Amino acid sequence: MLKYRNASLILAFALTVPTLIGCKSQSTEKAAAPQPPAESGAPKIYTTNEVSGDLSVIDSGNYNVLATVPLGKRPRGIHASPDGKTIYVALSGTPIAGPDVDESTLPPSDKSADGIGVFDVAQRKLVKTITGGSDPENFDVSADGKQLYISNEDISGVSILDIASGTIVKTLKIGAQPEGVKVTPDGKYVYVTSEETSEIAVLDPVAAKIVKTFKVGHRPRNIAFTPDGKRAYINAENDGTVVLVDTQKYKILKTISLGKPGVIKPMNVLLSPDGSRLYVSTGRGHQVFTINTATNTVMGSVEVGQRPWGIALSPDGKTLYSANGPSNDVTAVNVADNTVIRKVKAGKGPWGIIVLK
Repeated sequence: MLKYRNASLILAFALTVPTLIGCKSQSTEKAAAPQPPAESGAPKIYTTNEVSGDLSVIDSGNYNVLATVPLGKRPRGIHASPDGKTIYVALSGTPIAGPDVDESTLPPSDKSADGIGVFDVAQRKLVKTITGGSDPENFDVSADGKQLYISNEDISGVSILDIASGTIVKTLKIGAQPEGVKVTPDGKYVYVTSEETSEIAVLDPVAAKIVKTFKVGHRPRNIAFTPDGKRAYINAENDGTVVLVDTQKYKILKTISLGKPGVIKPMNVLLSPDGSRLYVSTGRGHQVFTINTATNTVMGSVEVGQRPWGIALSPDGKTLYSANGPSNDVTAVNVADNTVIRKVKAGKGPWGIIVLK
Protein backbone atom coordinates (compact mmCIF):
# COMPACT_ATOMS: atom_id res chain seq x y z
CA MET A 1 0.00 0.00 0.00
CA LEU A 2 2.83 2.40 0.88
CA LYS A 3 4.40 1.66 -2.45
CA TYR A 4 1.36 2.91 -4.39
CA ARG A 5 0.99 6.02 -2.17
CA ASN A 6 4.58 7.08 -3.02
CA ALA A 7 3.87 6.49 -6.68
CA SER A 8 0.86 8.80 -6.45
CA LEU A 9 2.99 11.49 -4.86
CA ILE A 10 5.60 11.16 -7.57
CA LEU A 11 2.91 11.41 -10.28
CA ALA A 12 1.39 14.53 -8.69
CA PHE A 13 4.82 16.19 -8.50
CA ALA A 14 5.53 15.32 -12.12
CA LEU A 15 2.27 16.93 -13.21
CA THR A 16 2.99 20.06 -11.19
CA VAL A 17 6.58 20.68 -12.38
CA PRO A 18 5.67 21.82 -15.96
CA THR A 19 3.21 24.31 -14.51
CA LEU A 20 5.84 25.70 -12.16
CA ILE A 21 8.37 25.87 -14.97
CA GLY A 22 5.85 27.62 -17.19
CA CYS A 23 5.14 30.22 -14.50
CA LYS A 24 8.83 30.86 -14.06
CA SER A 25 9.29 31.22 -17.83
CA GLN A 26 6.47 33.77 -18.08
CA SER A 27 7.87 35.71 -15.14
CA THR A 28 11.32 35.74 -16.74
CA GLU A 29 9.86 36.97 -20.04
CA LYS A 30 8.11 39.84 -18.25
CA ALA A 31 11.29 40.78 -16.40
CA ALA A 32 13.24 40.75 -19.67
CA ALA A 33 10.88 43.17 -21.45
CA PRO A 34 12.94 45.97 -23.05
CA GLN A 35 13.00 49.22 -21.17
CA PRO A 36 12.71 52.60 -22.94
CA PRO A 37 15.99 54.47 -23.36
CA ALA A 38 16.95 56.70 -20.45
CA GLU A 39 15.96 60.30 -21.07
CA SER A 40 17.57 63.42 -19.61
CA GLY A 41 16.19 66.92 -19.38
CA ALA A 42 18.60 68.13 -22.08
CA PRO A 43 17.43 69.51 -25.44
CA LYS A 44 16.36 66.98 -28.06
CA ILE A 45 17.84 66.56 -31.54
CA TYR A 46 15.45 65.81 -34.41
CA THR A 47 16.85 64.40 -37.65
CA THR A 48 15.01 63.61 -40.88
CA ASN A 49 16.22 60.42 -42.54
CA GLU A 50 15.66 60.71 -46.29
CA VAL A 51 16.20 57.05 -47.23
CA SER A 52 14.45 55.27 -44.35
CA GLY A 53 11.58 57.78 -44.33
CA ASP A 54 11.55 58.50 -40.62
CA LEU A 55 12.54 60.93 -37.85
CA SER A 56 15.18 60.18 -35.21
CA VAL A 57 14.71 61.77 -31.78
CA ILE A 58 18.03 61.94 -29.91
CA ASP A 59 18.69 63.08 -26.35
CA SER A 60 21.57 65.57 -26.44
CA GLY A 61 22.35 64.90 -22.78
CA ASN A 62 23.13 61.18 -23.03
CA TYR A 63 22.94 60.65 -26.83
CA ASN A 64 20.31 57.94 -26.53
CA VAL A 65 17.98 57.53 -29.50
CA LEU A 66 14.63 58.04 -27.81
CA ALA A 67 12.38 57.31 -30.78
CA THR A 68 12.33 56.58 -34.48
CA VAL A 69 9.06 57.77 -35.99
CA PRO A 70 7.86 56.88 -39.53
CA LEU A 71 7.00 60.00 -41.55
CA GLY A 72 6.60 59.11 -45.22
CA LYS A 73 8.71 59.27 -48.35
CA ARG A 74 11.93 61.31 -48.52
CA PRO A 75 11.70 63.52 -45.42
CA ARG A 76 14.14 66.38 -45.93
CA GLY A 77 13.53 69.98 -44.82
CA ILE A 78 12.65 70.31 -41.12
CA HIS A 79 11.63 73.36 -39.07
CA ALA A 80 9.74 73.97 -35.85
CA SER A 81 6.84 76.28 -35.11
CA PRO A 82 7.79 79.44 -33.18
CA ASP A 83 6.49 77.94 -29.91
CA GLY A 84 8.47 74.73 -30.45
CA LYS A 85 5.39 72.51 -30.01
CA THR A 86 5.16 71.39 -33.63
CA ILE A 87 7.73 70.23 -36.16
CA TYR A 88 7.06 70.47 -39.88
CA VAL A 89 8.82 68.15 -42.34
CA ALA A 90 8.92 68.29 -46.16
CA LEU A 91 7.96 64.94 -47.71
CA SER A 92 8.34 63.99 -51.37
CA GLY A 93 7.41 61.09 -53.63
CA THR A 94 10.03 62.06 -56.22
CA PRO A 95 12.69 59.31 -56.45
CA ILE A 96 16.11 60.05 -55.02
CA ALA A 97 18.57 61.04 -57.72
CA GLY A 98 22.22 61.82 -57.05
CA PRO A 99 24.26 64.24 -59.17
CA ASP A 100 25.39 61.49 -61.57
CA VAL A 101 22.04 59.70 -61.94
CA ASP A 102 20.19 59.65 -65.27
CA GLU A 103 16.72 60.74 -64.14
CA SER A 104 15.10 59.15 -67.20
CA THR A 105 15.96 55.75 -65.71
CA LEU A 106 14.10 56.43 -62.45
CA PRO A 107 10.56 55.27 -61.63
CA PRO A 108 7.73 57.83 -61.89
CA SER A 109 7.11 60.21 -59.01
CA ASP A 110 4.49 59.31 -56.43
CA LYS A 111 2.71 62.66 -56.15
CA SER A 112 0.39 61.28 -53.44
CA ALA A 113 3.41 61.20 -51.13
CA ASP A 114 4.17 64.92 -51.52
CA GLY A 115 3.28 67.05 -48.51
CA ILE A 116 4.27 68.61 -45.21
CA GLY A 117 4.28 66.27 -42.25
CA VAL A 118 2.99 67.76 -38.99
CA PHE A 119 4.74 66.23 -35.97
CA ASP A 120 3.55 66.78 -32.39
CA VAL A 121 6.63 67.22 -30.19
CA ALA A 122 4.93 66.25 -26.89
CA GLN A 123 3.35 63.09 -28.32
CA ARG A 124 6.33 62.26 -30.56
CA LYS A 125 3.82 61.43 -33.23
CA LEU A 126 3.04 62.41 -36.81
CA VAL A 127 -0.48 63.77 -36.44
CA LYS A 128 -1.23 64.61 -40.08
CA THR A 129 0.18 65.48 -43.47
CA ILE A 130 -0.94 68.64 -45.27
CA THR A 131 -0.31 69.80 -48.82
CA GLY A 132 3.06 71.29 -49.64
CA GLY A 133 2.82 71.66 -53.39
CA SER A 134 4.77 69.51 -55.82
CA ASP A 135 7.99 67.87 -54.60
CA PRO A 136 8.63 70.04 -51.52
CA GLU A 137 12.30 69.99 -50.53
CA ASN A 138 12.79 72.74 -47.98
CA PHE A 139 10.87 75.64 -46.46
CA ASP A 140 10.78 78.22 -43.70
CA VAL A 141 8.14 79.31 -41.20
CA SER A 142 6.76 82.85 -40.90
CA ALA A 143 7.52 84.71 -37.66
CA ASP A 144 3.90 84.42 -36.53
CA GLY A 145 3.82 80.71 -37.33
CA LYS A 146 0.85 81.04 -39.69
CA GLN A 147 2.52 80.36 -43.03
CA LEU A 148 5.16 78.16 -44.61
CA TYR A 149 7.20 79.21 -47.63
CA ILE A 150 8.11 76.05 -49.57
CA SER A 151 10.56 75.30 -52.37
CA ASN A 152 8.93 73.02 -54.97
CA GLU A 153 11.93 71.48 -56.68
CA ASP A 154 10.43 69.73 -59.71
CA ILE A 155 8.25 72.65 -60.86
CA SER A 156 10.74 75.47 -60.17
CA GLY A 157 8.36 77.18 -57.81
CA VAL A 158 7.90 78.59 -54.32
CA SER A 159 4.58 78.08 -52.55
CA ILE A 160 2.93 80.03 -49.76
CA LEU A 161 1.04 77.66 -47.45
CA ASP A 162 -1.63 78.73 -44.96
CA ILE A 163 -1.08 76.29 -42.08
CA ALA A 164 -4.50 76.63 -40.42
CA SER A 165 -6.45 75.71 -43.53
CA GLY A 166 -3.73 73.47 -44.97
CA THR A 167 -4.06 75.11 -48.38
CA ILE A 168 -1.62 76.67 -50.83
CA VAL A 169 -2.33 80.39 -51.13
CA LYS A 170 -0.14 80.86 -54.17
CA THR A 171 2.72 79.25 -56.09
CA LEU A 172 5.17 81.50 -57.93
CA LYS A 173 7.57 80.55 -60.69
CA ILE A 174 11.29 80.99 -59.88
CA GLY A 175 14.62 79.61 -61.11
CA ALA A 176 15.24 75.90 -61.67
CA GLN A 177 15.78 73.45 -58.79
CA PRO A 178 14.86 75.66 -55.83
CA GLU A 179 16.06 74.41 -52.45
CA GLY A 180 16.99 76.74 -49.57
CA VAL A 181 14.32 79.03 -48.11
CA LYS A 182 14.92 81.66 -45.43
CA VAL A 183 12.77 84.44 -43.98
CA THR A 184 14.59 87.72 -43.31
CA PRO A 185 14.96 88.64 -39.60
CA ASP A 186 12.29 91.35 -39.90
CA GLY A 187 9.91 88.88 -41.55
CA LYS A 188 9.27 91.11 -44.57
CA TYR A 189 10.92 89.00 -47.26
CA VAL A 190 11.77 85.40 -48.08
CA TYR A 191 14.94 84.38 -49.94
CA VAL A 192 14.87 81.21 -52.07
CA THR A 193 17.91 79.63 -53.74
CA SER A 194 17.74 78.09 -57.22
CA GLU A 195 20.56 75.60 -57.74
CA GLU A 196 20.46 75.12 -61.49
CA THR A 197 20.07 78.79 -62.45
CA SER A 198 22.44 79.99 -59.69
CA GLU A 199 20.18 82.76 -58.48
CA ILE A 200 18.24 84.02 -55.50
CA ALA A 201 14.56 84.95 -55.68
CA VAL A 202 13.27 87.48 -53.15
CA LEU A 203 9.62 86.92 -52.24
CA ASP A 204 7.32 89.53 -50.70
CA PRO A 205 4.90 87.22 -48.84
CA VAL A 206 2.27 89.91 -48.23
CA ALA A 207 2.08 90.97 -51.87
CA ALA A 208 2.66 87.32 -52.88
CA LYS A 209 5.11 88.24 -55.63
CA ILE A 210 8.82 88.00 -56.48
CA VAL A 211 10.31 91.47 -56.11
CA LYS A 212 13.92 90.72 -57.06
CA THR A 213 16.24 88.05 -58.45
CA PHE A 214 20.05 88.16 -58.44
CA LYS A 215 23.02 85.88 -59.13
CA VAL A 216 25.41 84.71 -56.41
CA GLY A 217 27.71 82.02 -57.83
CA HIS A 218 27.30 78.48 -59.05
CA ARG A 219 24.66 76.29 -57.39
CA PRO A 220 23.56 78.17 -54.26
CA ARG A 221 21.75 76.02 -51.69
CA ASN A 222 21.09 77.87 -48.42
CA ILE A 223 21.02 81.28 -46.76
CA ALA A 224 21.98 82.66 -43.34
CA PHE A 225 21.15 86.27 -42.43
CA THR A 226 23.13 88.36 -39.99
CA PRO A 227 21.02 89.31 -36.92
CA ASP A 228 20.33 92.81 -38.30
CA GLY A 229 19.33 91.37 -41.69
CA LYS A 230 21.63 93.70 -43.60
CA ARG A 231 23.83 90.91 -44.90
CA ALA A 232 23.42 87.31 -45.94
CA TYR A 233 25.79 84.40 -46.34
CA ILE A 234 24.93 82.09 -49.24
CA ASN A 235 26.88 78.99 -50.20
CA ALA A 236 27.93 78.37 -53.80
CA GLU A 237 28.34 74.61 -53.96
CA ASN A 238 30.13 74.22 -57.29
CA ASP A 239 32.56 77.06 -56.57
CA GLY A 240 33.61 75.76 -53.15
CA THR A 241 32.76 79.17 -51.71
CA VAL A 242 30.44 81.16 -49.48
CA VAL A 243 29.23 84.51 -50.81
CA LEU A 244 28.54 87.51 -48.56
CA VAL A 245 25.71 89.67 -49.91
CA ASP A 246 24.47 93.18 -49.09
CA THR A 247 20.72 92.61 -48.76
CA GLN A 248 19.88 96.29 -49.26
CA LYS A 249 21.66 96.57 -52.62
CA TYR A 250 21.64 92.85 -53.59
CA LYS A 251 25.36 93.19 -54.14
CA ILE A 252 28.15 90.67 -53.54
CA LEU A 253 30.53 92.07 -50.93
CA LYS A 254 32.98 89.19 -50.65
CA THR A 255 33.55 85.61 -51.81
CA ILE A 256 35.11 83.32 -49.21
CA SER A 257 36.92 80.25 -50.57
CA LEU A 258 36.80 77.03 -48.54
CA GLY A 259 38.89 74.84 -50.80
CA LYS A 260 39.14 73.20 -54.18
CA PRO A 261 35.82 73.28 -56.11
CA GLY A 262 34.40 69.80 -56.59
CA VAL A 263 36.19 68.53 -53.48
CA ILE A 264 34.83 70.99 -50.96
CA LYS A 265 31.12 71.45 -51.76
CA PRO A 266 29.38 73.86 -49.35
CA MET A 267 25.86 72.64 -48.60
CA ASN A 268 24.45 74.49 -45.63
CA VAL A 269 25.23 77.69 -43.73
CA LEU A 270 24.39 78.50 -40.12
CA LEU A 271 25.24 81.47 -37.92
CA SER A 272 26.03 81.27 -34.21
CA PRO A 273 23.45 82.95 -31.93
CA ASP A 274 25.61 86.07 -31.60
CA GLY A 275 26.45 86.13 -35.31
CA SER A 276 30.20 85.97 -34.70
CA ARG A 277 30.75 82.62 -36.44
CA LEU A 278 29.39 81.01 -39.56
CA TYR A 279 29.33 77.23 -39.82
CA VAL A 280 29.34 75.58 -43.26
CA SER A 281 28.73 71.90 -44.02
CA THR A 282 30.51 70.60 -47.11
CA GLY A 283 28.84 67.39 -48.29
CA ARG A 284 31.48 65.32 -50.11
CA GLY A 285 34.14 67.34 -48.28
CA HIS A 286 33.20 65.47 -45.07
CA GLN A 287 33.86 68.62 -43.02
CA VAL A 288 32.17 71.52 -41.27
CA PHE A 289 34.07 74.81 -41.63
CA THR A 290 34.02 77.75 -39.23
CA ILE A 291 34.26 81.31 -40.55
CA ASN A 292 35.00 84.38 -38.44
CA THR A 293 32.32 86.88 -39.54
CA ALA A 294 34.30 89.89 -38.29
CA THR A 295 37.09 89.19 -40.78
CA ASN A 296 35.23 86.79 -43.09
CA THR A 297 38.12 84.36 -42.98
CA VAL A 298 38.24 80.63 -42.32
CA MET A 299 39.10 79.76 -38.73
CA GLY A 300 39.28 75.99 -39.17
CA SER A 301 37.36 72.83 -39.97
CA VAL A 302 36.48 69.47 -38.47
CA GLU A 303 35.76 66.15 -40.20
CA VAL A 304 32.35 64.91 -39.11
CA GLY A 305 31.32 62.10 -41.49
CA GLN A 306 30.21 61.25 -44.99
CA ARG A 307 28.27 63.99 -46.78
CA PRO A 308 27.36 66.27 -43.86
CA TRP A 309 24.27 68.18 -44.97
CA GLY A 310 21.99 69.66 -42.33
CA ILE A 311 23.62 71.36 -39.35
CA ALA A 312 22.18 72.75 -36.12
CA LEU A 313 23.40 74.29 -32.87
CA SER A 314 22.50 73.58 -29.28
CA PRO A 315 20.45 76.39 -27.66
CA ASP A 316 23.56 77.64 -25.84
CA GLY A 317 25.59 77.63 -29.07
CA LYS A 318 28.32 75.42 -27.60
CA THR A 319 27.66 72.25 -29.57
CA LEU A 320 27.12 71.80 -33.29
CA TYR A 321 25.33 68.78 -34.75
CA SER A 322 25.66 67.54 -38.32
CA ALA A 323 23.43 65.09 -40.21
CA ASN A 324 25.70 62.78 -42.22
CA GLY A 325 23.82 61.03 -45.04
CA PRO A 326 25.83 57.97 -46.15
CA SER A 327 27.30 57.59 -42.63
CA ASN A 328 23.76 57.16 -41.27
CA ASP A 329 24.72 59.12 -38.19
CA VAL A 330 24.73 62.45 -36.37
CA THR A 331 27.96 64.01 -35.14
CA ALA A 332 28.23 66.30 -32.11
CA VAL A 333 31.08 68.85 -32.22
CA ASN A 334 32.46 71.05 -29.45
CA VAL A 335 32.72 74.41 -31.20
CA ALA A 336 35.17 75.81 -28.63
CA ASP A 337 38.01 73.57 -29.84
CA ASN A 338 36.47 72.07 -33.02
CA THR A 339 36.60 68.47 -31.80
CA VAL A 340 34.14 65.63 -32.23
CA ILE A 341 32.36 64.76 -28.98
CA ARG A 342 30.23 61.87 -30.15
CA LYS A 343 28.70 60.11 -33.13
CA VAL A 344 25.19 58.67 -32.87
CA LYS A 345 23.58 56.24 -35.29
CA ALA A 346 20.35 57.59 -36.79
CA GLY A 347 18.15 56.23 -39.60
CA LYS A 348 19.24 55.82 -43.21
CA GLY A 349 20.32 58.99 -44.99
CA PRO A 350 20.11 61.75 -42.35
CA TRP A 351 19.34 65.02 -44.16
CA GLY A 352 17.86 67.79 -42.00
CA ILE A 353 18.38 68.51 -38.31
CA ILE A 354 17.05 70.83 -35.60
CA VAL A 355 17.42 71.07 -31.82
CA LEU A 356 14.62 71.97 -29.39
CA LYS A 357 14.64 72.48 -25.62
